[in-house]
Amino acid sequence: MKSPRVEERAHLQDIWIHLLSALLLGLVGCTTVAPSPKSSPETTPSLIRDPRELVKSLAERLDLFRSLRALALVSYSGPEGRKAFQEAVVVRRPDHLRLETLSPLGAILIVTVNGREIIGFHPREALFFRGESSKENLLRYTQVSLELNELTSLLIGLPPVESGGSWEGDQNSIAKAGSGGRKDTVTFDPTLVVPIKWERSAPNGKTELSATFSDYSPTPAGLFPFKIVFEAPMQRRRLEIRYQEPELNASLPLDLFVQKKPEHATELPIEALGG
Repeated sequence: MKSPRVEERAHLQDIWIHLLSALLLGLVGCTTVAPSPKSSPETTPSLIRDPRELVKSLAERLDLFRSLRALALVSYSGPEGRKAFQEAVVVRRPDHLRLETLSPLGAILIVTVNGREIIGFHPREALFFRGESSKENLLRYTQVSLELNELTSLLIGLPPVESGGSWEGDQNSIAKAGSGGRKDTVTFDPTLVVPIKWERSAPNGKTELSATFSDYSPTPAGLFPFKIVFEAPMQRRRLEIRYQEPELNASLPLDLFVQKKPEHATELPIEALGG
């Protein structure tokens, strides 16, 4: 098995930016779909919801959305610069994800993740990376420090939290202490009672990660945010996803989340990506 050349590795380090911006799947050959009309919730500061109602709403939404398949327009900004392109996603909560970065000439990166392994196939370089499904290996491709179940929740328009535990209310927000002194806070639109912001703060109170959910529109599965903005302030990274006619709660076969190595591809351990 040969090792990737220096220039190949440099090129691969640039490709993860596409994937970070991606967070999605599309089947190869998908065509662009015009976005549906969307409506944004209008906050009413004078209307304060009971924290118990907010926790109940969160629990109901976490149970409501189980899978997603959609195309999206994505923009990314960070220390490496700015990029914008089309992506697609297939998510099956809690631990199945397929991301595909699209270009006019076809896919440039396909990543599949399940409870056992993560695979990244780079068609142009004919490189096939395989590794254990873990937060560390997911980080190698996405540069987002979230567990797989948290990432799948985020991509399906949900705060990456569990509804159980001891929540405290403040205005139209609820907060819960997490591991390592961190705290998760979820803010709701008081009229529609849907999450509009999630924030994870460090023990020193500074924001580590956050996400906003907007452009809520009716779908057969319920109100869904067509726009998601994820930010990692300490790394100066921002990712904006605008979904186009997402298909929610469809039955997704498990073979979407695995890949077989093409005969012409060189297989390498995912650790060869570095990071």
